[in-house]
Amino acid sequence: MDLRPYQEEARTAVEQDWAEGYSRTLLVLPTGTGKTIVFSKIVEDQIRQGRRCLILAHRGELLDQAADKLYKATGLRCAVEKAEETCLGSWYMAAVGSVQSLMREKRLNQFAPDYFGCIVVDEAHHALSDGYQRVLSYFQKARVLGVTATPDRGDMRNLGQYFQHLAYEYTLPKAIRDGYLCPIKAVTIPLTLDLSGAGVQAGDFKSSDIDTALDPYLHQIAAEMQTYCKDRKTVVFLPLVRTSQKFRDILNAQGFRAAEVNGGSADRAEVLRDFDAGRYDVLCNSMLLTEGWDCPAVDCIVVLRPTKVRSLYSQMVGRGTRLHPGKEDLLLLDFLWHTSRHELCRPACLICGSDEVARRMTANLEDAAGQPADIEEAEKKASEDVVAQREEALAKKLNDLRIRKRKLVDPLQFEMSIQAEDLSGYEPAFGWELGPPSDGQRKALENWGIFPDEIESAGKASLLLDRLSKRRTEGLTTPKQIRLLEGKGFRNVGQWRFQDAKKLIDRIAANAWRVPRNINPAEYRPE
Repeated sequence: MDLRPYQEEARTAVEQDWAEGYSRTLLVLPTGTGKTIVFSKIVEDQIRQGRRCLILAHRGELLDQAADKLYKATGLRCAVEKAEETCLGSWYMAAVGSVQSLMREKRLNQFAPDYFGCIVVDEAHHALSDGYQRVLSYFQKARVLGVTATPDRGDMRNLGQYFQHLAYEYTLPKAIRDGYLCPIKAVTIPLTLDLSGAGVQAGDFKSSDIDTALDPYLHQIAAEMQTYCKDRKTVVFLPLVRTSQKFRDILNAQGFRAAEVNGGSADRAEVLRDFDAGRYDVLCNSMLLTEGWDCPAVDCIVVLRPTKVRSLYSQMVGRGTRLHPGKEDLLLLDFLWHTSRHELCRPACLICGSDEVARRMTANLEDAAGQPADIEEAEKKASEDVVAQREEALAKKLNDLRIRKRKLVDPLQFEMSIQAEDLSGYEPAFGWELGPPSDGQRKALENWGIFPDEIESAGKASLLLDRLSKRRTEGLTTPKQIRLLEGKGFRNVGQWRFQDAKKLIDRIAANAWRVPRNINPAEYRPE
């Protein structure tokens, strides 16, 4: 099976990480972009190098899916470590294993600590749980790859407690632009649901409290779905089985063809087949379908199980992002959730690289409630709004800097001038990134002309120094050129070439450090 370009890049990056000494590395791929295919190829490479490989997961469906994809992608069959089955004594070099089985001390002790040379953790956002840590700690010499669809740095910071590095990330917007996932349109429904009384348990809202808050609104939600979902293939996520079943009945009374599945459904496989075949147009579930189930024809997702966990939110939305003939986009229904907490996941969490832009995008969607909006366009508009706010704040800050006659360039001015959203929105994720900049980094930044006191973390300092070095190689403007010319009213000097800026500075210097009369700084652009 041939890999797509980004899949090959991911495979290479993971193996490069291991070669460089990062024994525990992460791979981030959005739902629907073939993460199982990628780690299957990586497993194949490791087996060719003589390492036994374990694919570790917490659900039977994921184990079956991994074994199936491994065979289809590489021709390799694997043993099973689960319940009564064991991989010990098998001549297969690959195994799929249930964490619930392997975490037991008696079972672990049957293995030599170096039995596996490589472990793949599918759905790696679970890797910090006690069960996974027990298994990973036992096989501590193994190379570890965590694979997740986590969309932002909030979750990544948590994973950084165990994983040492992010080998490769393929973002949802890029997957959409490259044509591997379908566009997403989000619509905020003007129906306020009060979650202010919902408690928190294990880092997320308590399902029972959400259920209580949601129940009075079910009929109104069904009525709103008449407007937006009538001609779409829809999956609805709800907090509890009883609510899922109740909402199914309400939808059927409204004229939908709705079905419901849960962990205890004896006819679950049949219902899923019937939904896939078009006998139902709405499928309700209580968080059963977040992992290990695919129906590419789904083109509408309704999240009635609000969550603070971005990986969970991403998985719910990911049930509808795959391509399918005749499918133009995925419609994501969002509601005006009223909560005193700001960490509630909303459509903006899928695409925005910073919390600041996400908050602005959410506010913009709420202002346009009832109107579907392409999330890429919405993110672009929110980014522009945030940049405008930053520029206003920057103008005031620069005025203060001029008064203080600082000789070094404020890093925010540099980031804004070169239009580096990844720098201005950067948040440290891994352990080494979180500490303060080293003395060497601070000195290097000063040598480049950057004021180091505004840099709060070693990760940001490292990223900034890499960017400065790359700009020198590419022949682009220096921070000091940016400060001097933008201080005289020229704009976006960070986009200029070094030589163009130097020529202009030489002209200004020859004119007693005044801008020549025939040049309007606000309109000037190098040839």
